Amino acid sequence: MLLYRNGVHPEFFDIENRRRIEHCGYEFEAWQFNGGHVCLFEHEGICLVEVVTPSLTGLPERGLVTTMPCAGEKDHEATFGDRITFMTSIQTETLSDHLYLGTYNEMLKHGEESDCLLGLWKDETAQPNLSLVEMQRYTDEVHVQGYHLRSDCGLVLRTQSIFQSGVDEDSASSED
Repeated sequence: MLLYRNGVHPEFFDIENRRRIEHCGYEFEAWQFNGGHVCLFEHEGICLVEVVTPSLTGLPERGLVTTMPCAGEKDHEATFGDRITFMTSIQTETLSDHLYLGTYNEMLKHGEESDCLLGLWKDETAQPNLSLVEMQRYTDEVHVQGYHLRSDCGLVLRTQSIFQSGVDEDSASSED
C-alpha cells in the first residue's frame, strides 16, 4: 500500500470501475482494477491517495508519504494538518485451494448483492480472481474496505481504511 499527499494520475492503472462521492465539503473517488484499488480523498485543498497494487513499477515518487508492504497484519494512522485523518488496517492470509474457492464464492456473492466496485478475471491457468471495493459515506468521513483475491498463491488481501475530514491535529494527538 502506498499513501500519497497529492493526486495520482489514472493513466498508471488499468481502471475497471470507478465511483465518485461529493459530500459535506469533501470529495472522494475510488478506482478498482485487477488486483488493486486507488482511493482519492480531498478536503479544503488537501488531497490524500491510498494505492493498493500488485506492482509498484512505474508509479510516481512525487508526493509519496509512506509505503506499507501488504503482508501479515499492519495498522497505520496519520493526520495531515487540521484537515484529514487517515487510518488503515491491512490483513493478508494465504489459503488452500479449497478454502480459497469458498472465500472467492462468498466474496463474489457479497459483491453481486452490494453496491460496490467488483472486478473478476481469470489468471493464465483459468483460475478465478477477484477485486472488490466497498464504501460507506458518512457526514465527515468515508470508510473503505478492499478485498483482493489472487488464485495463483491463494492470497486474500483485506484493507480497511477511514478518511476523515475536519480533524484538528492537536486534538487528534491528545486523544491517543
